[in-house]
Amino acid sequence: MCRLFGMSAAPQRVHATFWLLEAPDSLAQQSRLEPDGTGLGIFAADGSPLVEKEPIAAYQDAEFAREAKERESVTFIAHIRYASTGGLLPRNTHPFEQKGRLFAHNGVVEGLDDLVEELGEYRDLVVGDTDSERVFALITKRTDLHSGDVAAGIADAVQWLSQNVPIYAVNLVLTTPTDLWALRYPDTHPLYVLERSAGGPHGGRHLDHASTAGRVRARSGALAEYPAVIVASERMDEDPGWRPLTSGELLHVDGGLNVDSRVVLPDAPRFPLTLDQLTAGAAASQAAK
Repeated sequence: MCRLFGMSAAPQRVHATFWLLEAPDSLAQQSRLEPDGTGLGIFAADGSPLVEKEPIAAYQDAEFAREAKERESVTFIAHIRYASTGGLLPRNTHPFEQKGRLFAHNGVVEGLDDLVEELGEYRDLVVGDTDSERVFALITKRTDLHSGDVAAGIADAVQWLSQNVPIYAVNLVLTTPTDLWALRYPDTHPLYVLERSAGGPHGGRHLDHASTAGRVRARSGALAEYPAVIVASERMDEDPGWRPLTSGELLHVDGGLNVDSRVVLPDAPRFPLTLDQLTAGAAASQAAK
């Protein structure tokens, strides 16, 4: 499955170093599938989004993903893609940017013709071929309808999806220069959150998180002194504070690192998909470890 990682150190701008693939001799080589793309999104001091992403179609692209990237931001978003829809092109690689927000998604949504029809003029925001970017455009549309309330936009958009199109999973992370949102829906894939105190559970320690699948690794010396909230597809260290989001749970971390969490989608999708109902490519992308 795709790997999601989001982090907020609000209100602090902190330096963090990311490796989106580990070295060739790491656990990454034990994965059933090689990734199809990697991406990292941050915000500059003036609030403008900065996205670095590459599909992995050749050895040199994998080398790009293994390079250490030291960046400074309040919020961070990283994604490792296993393609379910759309070719190996930059326009299909996460994270996506719309109206100054960044977005990454893990899962499969079908019924894309119906979704595009629902987008109306917001279909112009979509430049690639993925279900993820179309889901993001619907969130953007519904956020505008709710006068810029992102949480309401996410809940409204995914509620529409749950009632109108087949869904396998819609796990997502959305960031702005100050805030972070995450949603798990339904309970197909895990999504974890850690509210990390300054220095971690033992105090005075920098952050050093690594995916057990040998994918995303993040390190930040500044988080020996500052607290942070991290969202990830798996527990990434031994901290006992990791907890799974429940199905339909929407998490919001604001610009003061205050956390609000509530279930906004208590019901199962109207048209749930199982793994054996997906195309071979989509099924492989969701089963990848």
